[in-house]
Amino acid sequence: MTDMTDKVALVTGGSSGIGRATALAFARDGAKVAVADLNIVGGQETVSLIAGAGGEACFIEADMGEAASVAAMVEKTVETYGRLDYAHNNAGIEGVLKRTAEQAEEDWTPVIQINLTGVWLCMKYEIPHMLRQGSGAIVNTASGAGLIGVKRMAAYVASKHGVVGLTKTAALEYAKSGIRVNAVCPGVIKTAMVDRVSGNRPDVLDKMIAAEPIGRSGQPEEIAEAVVWLCSDAASFVTGHAMAVDGGAVAA
Repeated sequence: MTDMTDKVALVTGGSSGIGRATALAFARDGAKVAVADLNIVGGQETVSLIAGAGGEACFIEADMGEAASVAAMVEKTVETYGRLDYAHNNAGIEGVLKRTAEQAEEDWTPVIQINLTGVWLCMKYEIPHMLRQGSGAIVNTASGAGLIGVKRMAAYVASKHGVVGLTKTAALEYAKSGIRVNAVCPGVIKTAMVDRVSGNRPDVLDKMIAAEPIGRSGQPEEIAEAVVWLCSDAASFVTGHAMAVDGGAVAA
């Protein structure tokens, strides 16, 4: 556990899964948390869970694919809590699963817009506040698919490789400004997205889990712990890193 008292964290995609787990972990360690998502019900449930555990949080409805919405999200966070210390840019979609040449442009575009452009927009509006403070830590959610290829997921893989490259570039640009930028690259994690990718078929999910050398799927809380650590002072010499949290999958 890290002491994040008086710190403020923004978590996108905070209505469920990895985002919810990370919001809860930040709050557990004392941070005030802005939970952002398009899913109002889920986002408010996350806020209620934080409040029920004695933490402080607010919900902000936001669309990561729209620049004005992202800008307003960051401004609302700072307006509410007075600062922005940590950001977990986590919101993302998997898109339609098809082979590369079979993908339609209308399937490709929203995945890139939300997963990659959305992360860039988040950093575009988060970083100026952190520069004024002289400090900050950002963790972007990439994927194991941001480090290797995955069949039938061309748009998703391209977007997550882009997140890794964007993370490294921003880390270099702001390394001397007190801002650290890292990424987490989850493997097969027990989330709704993985259920959708598997088509909710146990046999497909078993094959996905079989690709994990550790022999099981991960839990959202395991990604959350990595995110909070990367934001914490314990990781003060870590920036520009794409951390695989995947049971050894990309090492195989």
